Amino acid sequence: MHSKVDGLIRRAGLRYPNADLRRIDLLDERGLNRQTLTQLGTCSFVTRQQNVVFQGFTGSGKSYLGCAIAKRACEHRIRAHYVRMPDLEEAWVAAQDAPGGAGKFLRKYAAFTLLVIDEWLLDKPTESMRTMLLELMERRYGETSTVFCTQYQQKDWHQRLGAGVHADAIMDRIIHNTTWVDTGTYNMREQTALATA
Repeated sequence: MHSKVDGLIRRAGLRYPNADLRRIDLLDERGLNRQTLTQLGTCSFVTRQQNVVFQGFTGSGKSYLGCAIAKRACEHRIRAHYVRMPDLEEAWVAAQDAPGGAGKFLRKYAAFTLLVIDEWLLDKPTESMRTMLLELMERRYGETSTVFCTQYQQKDWHQRLGAGVHADAIMDRIIHNTTWVDTGTYNMREQTALATA
């Protein structure tokens, strides 16, 4: 039984494979809502094809939370995958050089029941990347769930997505059925470094 879960976790490519929602530190200092995290941990949002955004400052634990959610999904036998946006862009650029590569790429990333995109909008996407994101979000909309980990508040997304029709369309497919979690300004990396110093 466990080998199936272990396999799902291994293939999910988590940045923090040991991330655990039950071991999130300093909830109060960080302003994190325990009830929201517990609710997300049930993975019922995946069943409802809803999205989650973890938004907060650098070091506030967004990537850890994204990995913890993906790991919980794997424990629920849900096929999850973690990817950093710069790596997603690199994979997209490479895919376009292969015959049928673009379609294959989109099918692959559309198929994950839960996709965690970390460092969302850290770099402004190119036009080609925006076209791909629109197609990917269109395919995932109402079928699957996506978790976005980002430093940027919703009001900044449109500008970072190029502020045109692609930006409107991408946001339209993300923001309406989404749980927004503010991870705050508390720097967990700094805290961890101090604790181990």
